[in-house]
Amino acid sequence: MTITTDETLASAADVKLALEGNGKPSLTKEEQLALIKVNLAEFLNPEIIEKALDEGRHPRIYWGTATTGRPHCGYFVPALKIGQLLAAGCNVVILLADIHGFLDNLKAPIELVNHRAEYYKFCITEILNAVGVPTEKLEFVLGSSYQKSPDYIMDVYKLCSVVSEHDAKKAGAEVVKQSDNAPLSGLLYPILQVLDEEYLKVDGQFGGVDQRKLFAAAKEWLPRLGYKERAHLMNPMVPGLHGSKMSSSDPDSKIDLLDPPDVVTKKIKKAEAAPKIADGNGLLAFTEFVLLPASSLYGGGEFVVDRERDNLEPLVYKDAAQMHDDYRNDVLTPQLLKPAVSKALNKLLAPIQEAYQKSKEWQEITLKAYPPEDKKKKVKKVKDKGSRYPGAAPAAEQTKAAPSQ
Repeated sequence: MTITTDETLASAADVKLALEGNGKPSLTKEEQLALIKVNLAEFLNPEIIEKALDEGRHPRIYWGTATTGRPHCGYFVPALKIGQLLAAGCNVVILLADIHGFLDNLKAPIELVNHRAEYYKFCITEILNAVGVPTEKLEFVLGSSYQKSPDYIMDVYKLCSVVSEHDAKKAGAEVVKQSDNAPLSGLLYPILQVLDEEYLKVDGQFGGVDQRKLFAAAKEWLPRLGYKERAHLMNPMVPGLHGSKMSSSDPDSKIDLLDPPDVVTKKIKKAEAAPKIADGNGLLAFTEFVLLPASSLYGGGEFVVDRERDNLEPLVYKDAAQMHDDYRNDVLTPQLLKPAVSKALNKLLAPIQEAYQKSKEWQEITLKAYPPEDKKKKVKKVKDKGSRYPGAAPAAEQTKAAPSQ
């Protein structure tokens, strides 16, 4: 993945932030832009953010998440970017999109969405706390708090009248669950997300590259209602443990924030990591976009790979490029990488899990948001042993034909 800015400049801004430590660093415009752009896969209309900085404003950027399945370790990717946006002086809004979760093929039943929104708020707050990002400047907004207002609903109707079914389906193709006989709600999903930019009064929206079609639609659709275009910032999608992206609906592809250390280690041991092949390697990508940036926020900015069993000095990485080169050259092997990732990730998860254990409220919300499944016991079918040879009648018929005593 090509980084879209000068990492050296971004690092200088990080250091300046750490030295001042007052939450209001006097960064130059170039340093602010460097922090905003670093590690992005794509940045549409950056001039909108630059204009806000030129006007002396704090750019207002929102990141939304549909409150469906339990948040997993993939959420560290946007969380770390949110930390960089806050450090750059941006005002960040986190949209807990409860109505979106319901619209996306009923991924979140309507009776559970409120509880799941509360669960997400706990998780996101503690993820940011775990990497040393202050959360005082964050603004959490519940989607249903404004998406049921008369003005918003009227704009939904207006947008529906100027957007075709084809375009709505195309916009949501990568983010809305697709099926042969999809409900109409899937077409409303991208329309709501586009309108959120206007109703949250933001300068830009941040999300994954899987939302690019939706972001492109927003640039085209909002002006049709007389609203201005927004900037769009996209982070790369981190592959899951088995190559595809981490997904809440696929337990084998992700690590839950509350997975105990032994479960984390076990899942990472099973992760796909072909020797010498860096592309598509989920563990390398997770290290590049989570573990390295996280260590720079709460530690020395290093990822350490122990080689004590080989009586060698540890491998110490401060940038992803060297790590990828060593992996391709078989200096860094899967056998060395996996335990190092397990150790670093468990360290990252420890404060989150500690906060969960201390919070009765979080524990109660978890049970309400994700109630345990009521698994019915399977009734063992009695095998008909009397019909297992040629010419034999079924046991039931034999019993029926037996003479009475």
